[in-house]
Amino acid sequence: MISGRVVAAHGRRFLIDDGENIVECVTRGRKSDIVCGDRVDFNLTHVDNGVIENVAPRRNLLYRSDEFRSKLIAANLDQAVVVVAAVPYFREELLIRCLVACESADIPVLIVLNKADLPETQALHRHLETYARLGYPQITVSARGDLTELQTLLGGKTSVLVGASGVGKSTLLNHLIPDAGAATGEISLALDAGKHTTTQARLYHLPTAGGGDLIDSPGMQEFGLQHLTAAALMDAFPEIRDRAGQCRFYNCRHLKEPGCAVLAAVQAGDMLPNRLRVYQSLIGQLSG
Repeated sequence: MISGRVVAAHGRRFLIDDGENIVECVTRGRKSDIVCGDRVDFNLTHVDNGVIENVAPRRNLLYRSDEFRSKLIAANLDQAVVVVAAVPYFREELLIRCLVACESADIPVLIVLNKADLPETQALHRHLETYARLGYPQITVSARGDLTELQTLLGGKTSVLVGASGVGKSTLLNHLIPDAGAATGEISLALDAGKHTTTQARLYHLPTAGGGDLIDSPGMQEFGLQHLTAAALMDAFPEIRDRAGQCRFYNCRHLKEPGCAVLAAVQAGDMLPNRLRVYQSLIGQLSG
Protein backbone atom coordinates (compact mmCIF):
# COMPACT_ATOMS: atom_id res chain seq x y z
CA MET A 1 0.00 0.00 0.00
CA ILE A 2 0.96 3.63 -0.57
CA SER A 3 0.61 6.35 2.05
CA GLY A 4 -0.46 9.91 1.32
CA ARG A 5 -2.49 12.90 2.45
CA VAL A 6 -5.92 14.01 1.31
CA VAL A 7 -5.70 17.37 -0.50
CA ALA A 8 -9.25 17.55 -1.85
CA ALA A 9 -12.53 15.71 -1.44
CA HIS A 10 -15.91 15.52 -3.10
CA GLY A 11 -18.39 12.91 -1.96
CA ARG A 12 -16.63 9.55 -2.05
CA ARG A 13 -13.85 10.75 -4.36
CA PHE A 14 -10.57 12.10 -3.04
CA LEU A 15 -7.28 13.43 -4.33
CA ILE A 16 -4.31 11.99 -2.45
CA ASP A 17 -0.79 13.46 -2.50
CA ASP A 18 1.74 10.66 -1.98
CA GLY A 19 4.71 13.03 -2.13
CA GLU A 20 5.34 12.48 -5.82
CA ASN A 21 1.97 12.19 -7.52
CA ILE A 22 -1.64 13.18 -7.07
CA VAL A 23 -3.85 10.10 -7.19
CA GLU A 24 -7.63 10.07 -7.41
CA CYS A 25 -9.05 7.55 -4.97
CA VAL A 26 -12.41 6.21 -3.91
CA THR A 27 -13.44 4.46 -0.72
CA ARG A 28 -14.75 0.98 -0.22
CA GLY A 29 -18.41 0.77 0.71
CA ARG A 30 -20.16 3.87 1.92
CA LYS A 31 -17.39 5.27 4.09
CA SER A 32 -16.99 8.96 3.22
CA ASP A 33 -16.08 10.65 6.51
CA ILE A 34 -12.59 11.36 5.19
CA VAL A 35 -11.50 14.97 5.26
CA CYS A 36 -8.84 17.23 3.86
CA GLY A 37 -5.61 16.73 5.82
CA ASP A 38 -6.28 13.08 6.63
CA ARG A 39 -3.42 10.65 6.16
CA VAL A 40 -4.47 7.49 4.37
CA ASP A 41 -3.15 4.24 2.89
CA PHE A 42 -4.34 3.24 -0.56
CA ASN A 43 -3.82 0.64 -3.25
CA LEU A 44 -3.49 1.56 -6.92
CA THR A 45 -6.12 0.19 -9.27
CA HIS A 46 -4.76 2.05 -12.32
CA VAL A 47 -1.86 4.43 -12.93
CA ASP A 48 -3.60 7.49 -11.43
CA ASN A 49 -6.43 5.84 -9.53
CA GLY A 50 -6.71 3.92 -6.31
CA VAL A 51 -8.82 2.69 -3.42
CA ILE A 52 -8.40 3.97 0.14
CA GLU A 53 -7.86 1.06 2.51
CA ASN A 54 -7.07 2.78 5.79
CA VAL A 55 -7.31 6.19 7.49
CA ALA A 56 -4.63 6.93 10.08
CA PRO A 57 -5.71 8.15 13.54
CA ARG A 58 -6.13 11.93 13.59
CA ARG A 59 -4.23 14.32 15.83
CA ASN A 60 -7.28 16.57 15.78
CA LEU A 61 -10.36 17.36 13.72
CA LEU A 62 -12.07 20.69 13.17
CA TYR A 63 -15.76 20.40 12.39
CA ARG A 64 -19.12 21.99 12.97
CA SER A 65 -22.49 20.41 13.58
CA ASP A 66 -26.18 21.15 13.87
CA GLU A 67 -29.02 18.93 15.08
CA PHE A 68 -29.05 17.03 11.79
CA ARG A 69 -25.46 16.42 10.70
CA SER A 70 -21.78 17.23 11.10
CA LYS A 71 -19.69 19.14 8.56
CA LEU A 72 -16.04 18.06 8.66
CA ILE A 73 -13.60 20.86 7.79
CA ALA A 74 -9.99 19.64 8.15
CA ALA A 75 -7.81 17.26 10.18
CA ASN A 76 -4.28 17.04 11.56
CA LEU A 77 -3.85 20.79 12.00
CA ASP A 78 -1.08 22.78 13.66
CA GLN A 79 -3.25 25.90 13.79
CA ALA A 80 -6.47 27.50 12.64
CA VAL A 81 -6.20 30.94 11.03
CA VAL A 82 -9.47 32.74 11.71
CA VAL A 83 -9.86 35.68 9.34
CA VAL A 84 -12.07 38.61 10.37
CA ALA A 85 -12.74 42.08 8.97
CA ALA A 86 -14.65 45.21 9.92
CA VAL A 87 -16.25 45.43 6.47
CA PRO A 88 -18.79 44.34 5.37
CA TYR A 89 -19.43 43.83 9.10
CA PHE A 90 -17.81 42.03 11.99
CA ARG A 91 -19.64 38.87 13.02
CA GLU A 92 -18.43 38.41 16.56
CA GLU A 93 -20.64 35.42 17.31
CA LEU A 94 -19.12 33.52 14.38
CA LEU A 95 -15.63 34.33 15.68
CA ILE A 96 -16.55 33.13 19.16
CA ARG A 97 -18.02 29.91 17.82
CA CYS A 98 -14.90 29.25 15.73
CA LEU A 99 -12.71 29.79 18.78
CA VAL A 100 -14.86 27.45 20.87
CA ALA A 101 -14.59 24.73 18.20
CA CYS A 102 -10.81 25.12 18.11
CA GLU A 103 -10.51 25.10 21.89
CA SER A 104 -12.56 21.91 22.13
CA ALA A 105 -10.37 20.24 19.47
CA ASP A 106 -7.13 21.52 21.06
CA ILE A 107 -6.18 23.44 17.92
CA PRO A 108 -4.11 26.65 18.42
CA VAL A 109 -5.63 29.79 16.88
CA LEU A 110 -4.24 32.81 15.06
CA ILE A 111 -6.70 35.66 14.51
CA VAL A 112 -5.99 37.61 11.31
CA LEU A 113 -7.66 41.01 11.05
CA ASN A 114 -7.81 41.75 7.33
CA LYS A 115 -8.38 45.00 5.42
CA ALA A 116 -5.93 47.08 7.45
CA ASP A 117 -6.27 49.90 4.93
CA LEU A 118 -9.90 50.62 5.84
CA PRO A 119 -10.70 53.31 8.45
CA GLU A 120 -13.19 51.01 10.21
CA THR A 121 -10.45 48.50 11.01
CA GLN A 122 -8.82 50.54 13.78
CA ALA A 123 -11.84 50.29 16.09
CA LEU A 124 -12.11 46.55 15.54
CA HIS A 125 -8.40 46.19 16.26
CA ARG A 126 -8.94 47.82 19.65
CA HIS A 127 -11.88 45.54 20.37
CA LEU A 128 -9.88 42.43 19.49
CA GLU A 129 -7.23 43.31 22.06
CA THR A 130 -9.55 41.62 24.56
CA TYR A 131 -9.09 38.37 22.66
CA ALA A 132 -5.32 38.83 22.72
CA ARG A 133 -5.52 39.02 26.51
CA LEU A 134 -7.38 35.70 26.46
CA GLY A 135 -4.36 34.14 24.77
CA TYR A 136 -5.36 34.33 21.11
CA PRO A 137 -2.46 35.83 19.10
CA GLN A 138 -3.45 38.13 16.27
CA ILE A 139 -2.03 40.21 13.46
CA THR A 140 -3.48 42.90 11.22
CA VAL A 141 -2.87 42.67 7.49
CA SER A 142 -3.98 43.93 4.12
CA ALA A 143 -4.51 41.04 1.72
CA ARG A 144 -2.95 43.07 -1.10
CA GLY A 145 -0.10 44.39 1.04
CA ASP A 146 2.96 42.93 2.73
CA LEU A 147 2.16 39.45 4.06
CA THR A 148 5.66 38.64 5.32
CA GLU A 149 4.60 38.37 8.97
CA LEU A 150 1.72 36.07 8.11
CA GLN A 151 3.95 33.93 5.90
CA THR A 152 6.36 33.54 8.81
CA LEU A 153 3.57 32.41 11.13
CA LEU A 154 2.39 29.89 8.53
CA GLY A 155 5.84 28.52 7.77
CA GLY A 156 6.39 24.84 8.45
CA LYS A 157 2.83 24.30 9.72
CA THR A 158 -0.42 22.85 8.44
CA SER A 159 -2.97 25.65 8.85
CA VAL A 160 -6.62 26.00 7.92
CA LEU A 161 -8.17 29.29 6.82
CA VAL A 162 -11.64 29.83 8.27
CA GLY A 163 -13.92 32.84 8.33
CA ALA A 164 -17.15 34.42 7.17
CA SER A 165 -17.86 35.16 3.55
CA GLY A 166 -16.58 38.58 2.50
CA VAL A 167 -13.65 38.93 4.90
CA GLY A 168 -11.12 38.62 2.06
CA LYS A 169 -10.06 35.05 2.67
CA SER A 170 -9.81 34.23 -1.04
CA THR A 171 -7.73 37.34 -1.71
CA LEU A 172 -5.36 36.35 1.08
CA LEU A 173 -5.08 32.85 -0.33
CA ASN A 174 -4.34 34.07 -3.85
CA HIS A 175 -1.57 36.37 -2.63
CA LEU A 176 -0.04 33.70 -0.40
CA ILE A 177 -0.30 31.06 -3.13
CA PRO A 178 -0.31 32.72 -6.58
CA ASP A 179 -1.19 29.51 -8.41
CA ALA A 180 -4.08 28.60 -6.10
CA GLY A 181 -6.58 29.42 -8.84
CA ALA A 182 -4.88 27.07 -11.25
CA ALA A 183 -4.69 24.36 -8.61
CA THR A 184 -8.38 24.77 -7.88
CA GLY A 185 -9.16 24.35 -11.55
CA GLU A 186 -7.11 21.19 -11.71
CA ILE A 187 -8.89 19.79 -8.66
CA SER A 188 -12.30 20.59 -10.12
CA LEU A 189 -11.35 18.93 -13.39
CA ALA A 190 -9.88 15.87 -11.71
CA LEU A 191 -12.92 15.32 -9.50
CA ASP A 192 -15.34 16.35 -12.27
CA ALA A 193 -17.23 18.24 -9.61
CA GLY A 194 -17.55 21.65 -11.24
CA LYS A 195 -18.51 24.54 -9.05
CA HIS A 196 -19.62 22.21 -6.27
CA THR A 197 -16.01 21.83 -5.14
CA THR A 198 -16.30 25.33 -3.64
CA THR A 199 -18.19 23.69 -0.77
CA GLN A 200 -15.16 21.59 0.15
CA ALA A 201 -11.81 22.33 1.79
CA ARG A 202 -8.63 22.19 -0.33
CA LEU A 203 -4.98 21.87 0.69
CA TYR A 204 -2.21 23.88 -0.97
CA HIS A 205 1.54 23.79 -0.47
CA LEU A 206 2.98 27.17 0.50
CA PRO A 207 5.66 28.31 -1.98
CA THR A 208 7.72 30.27 0.56
CA ALA A 209 11.09 29.14 1.94
CA GLY A 210 9.56 28.08 5.26
CA GLY A 211 7.22 25.65 3.50
CA GLY A 212 4.05 24.49 5.18
CA ASP A 213 0.55 23.77 3.95
CA LEU A 214 -2.58 25.89 3.90
CA ILE A 215 -6.07 24.41 3.81
CA ASP A 216 -8.71 26.75 2.42
CA SER A 217 -12.23 26.18 3.69
CA PRO A 218 -15.43 27.67 2.25
CA GLY A 219 -16.68 30.94 3.71
CA MET A 220 -19.34 30.24 6.31
CA GLN A 221 -22.32 32.06 7.73
CA GLU A 222 -22.75 29.93 10.84
CA PHE A 223 -20.78 27.51 12.98
CA GLY A 224 -22.91 24.93 14.76
CA LEU A 225 -21.58 23.33 17.95
CA GLN A 226 -24.23 20.73 18.72
CA HIS A 227 -21.55 18.09 19.26
CA LEU A 228 -20.27 19.74 22.45
CA THR A 229 -21.40 18.80 25.94
CA ALA A 230 -22.07 21.44 28.59
CA ALA A 231 -18.80 20.57 30.32
CA ALA A 232 -16.81 20.84 27.07
CA LEU A 233 -18.50 24.14 26.29
CA MET A 234 -17.54 25.65 29.65
CA ASP A 235 -13.98 24.44 29.21
CA ALA A 236 -13.77 26.06 25.75
CA PHE A 237 -14.20 29.58 27.17
CA PRO A 238 -10.93 30.61 28.91
CA GLU A 239 -12.76 33.12 31.13
CA ILE A 240 -15.08 30.38 32.39
CA ARG A 241 -12.40 27.70 32.58
CA ASP A 242 -10.17 29.95 34.70
CA ARG A 243 -12.99 30.47 37.22
CA ALA A 244 -13.88 26.80 37.68
CA GLY A 245 -14.75 26.12 41.31
CA GLN A 246 -15.12 29.80 42.21
CA CYS A 247 -18.92 29.96 42.00
CA ARG A 248 -21.15 29.55 45.06
CA PHE A 249 -22.74 26.41 43.61
CA TYR A 250 -20.57 23.54 42.34
CA ASN A 251 -22.98 22.90 39.43
CA CYS A 252 -23.33 26.55 38.41
CA ARG A 253 -24.22 26.94 34.73
CA HIS A 254 -23.39 30.67 34.70
CA LEU A 255 -26.87 31.76 33.66
CA LYS A 256 -28.39 33.73 36.55
CA GLU A 257 -27.27 31.86 39.65
CA PRO A 258 -26.36 33.96 42.73
CA GLY A 259 -22.69 34.02 43.59
CA CYS A 260 -21.61 33.18 40.05
CA ALA A 261 -17.97 34.10 39.45
CA VAL A 262 -18.47 34.30 35.68
CA LEU A 263 -21.37 36.76 35.92
CA ALA A 264 -19.27 38.79 38.34
CA ALA A 265 -16.43 38.83 35.82
CA VAL A 266 -18.75 40.35 33.21
CA GLN A 267 -19.89 42.99 35.68
CA ALA A 268 -16.24 43.79 36.47
CA GLY A 269 -15.35 44.08 32.79
CA ASP A 270 -13.18 40.95 32.82
CA MET A 271 -15.35 39.13 30.26
CA LEU A 272 -16.99 40.55 27.17
CA PRO A 273 -20.81 40.60 27.48
CA ASN A 274 -21.05 39.25 23.92
CA ARG A 275 -19.01 36.19 24.85
CA LEU A 276 -21.26 35.50 27.83
CA ARG A 277 -24.32 35.93 25.62
CA VAL A 278 -23.02 33.41 23.07
CA TYR A 279 -22.09 30.97 25.84
CA GLN A 280 -25.55 31.22 27.39
CA SER A 281 -27.20 30.79 23.98
CA LEU A 282 -25.16 27.66 23.33
CA ILE A 283 -25.97 26.22 26.77
CA GLY A 284 -29.64 26.91 26.09
CA GLN A 285 -29.48 25.04 22.77
CA LEU A 286 -27.91 22.04 24.46
CA SER A 287 -30.62 22.08 27.12
CA GLY A 288 -33.29 22.27 24.45
